[in-house]
Amino acid sequence: MIPKLIRLARSAPKDRPLAWDRYWAGIRGTGSGDEVLWDSGTDHEFLGYKDVLVRYLDPGLPVVDVGCGHGSFTRALAEVFPEVIGVDVSANAVAHASAQAAADGTPAGGSAGCIRFEARDMTRPGAAEGLAGEGGANVFIRGVLHVLDPADQAALVENLRLLTGSRGTVFLAETNFQGNPVEYVSHLGATARKIPAPLERAIRGLPMPGHFGPEERSRALPPETWELLVDGEVAIETHPLTGIDGQSRVPGYFAVLRPRA
Repeated sequence: MIPKLIRLARSAPKDRPLAWDRYWAGIRGTGSGDEVLWDSGTDHEFLGYKDVLVRYLDPGLPVVDVGCGHGSFTRALAEVFPEVIGVDVSANAVAHASAQAAADGTPAGGSAGCIRFEARDMTRPGAAEGLAGEGGANVFIRGVLHVLDPADQAALVENLRLLTGSRGTVFLAETNFQGNPVEYVSHLGATARKIPAPLERAIRGLPMPGHFGPEERSRALPPETWELLVDGEVAIETHPLTGIDGQSRVPGYFAVLRPRA
């Protein structure tokens, strides 16, 4: 399997924004079917987060879904919070997300009770500008930090600090699989004979993911500047690729943080 993984991974564009935009350009329709590896097709994972989100996020602030992709979690957030903004580095992802929100009849616009999507690279200086109100914004991140290198993580975190302002809170949930890349793709259903299509598409087109747990969180969001409110283990749910129970769930980590004054 290793030679095939190496061959597939070599085809991924080195430019991260380009890689993600090409990936989403190749997804059919709104991307809500079985093509997107990290979309389980259910709200089970989100419901596991819901109580924590309601407890810690200020309902008077907008929620910014950073790295929203095709917007499945953005739409789930909009059922709980009055204003949600999905942002993604890929304009094609934003197009998928907007189309699905329109198909679902979710109100669009910029006022309370609405959902909207914008293409923004949140690792760029000033990317947080215009997303938050006077008191700041809440932030939801699922599966972004573990695919960024340390420099891009630091740049993203700086934008999060600006985005949260004086009242906002960050909720993050990340893959924290501790094995090597071969063990990771094997966990998701790859074998020496076959790699499921959604998994192969991700390997072929996207940066190789890492993992993000307490140690990585402490480095990227250090306790001197970020107050940790709660954290723990979660299961990141992916699209079921095999009939083996549990194979679509990846060990993960969640944390809720606020910037220190």
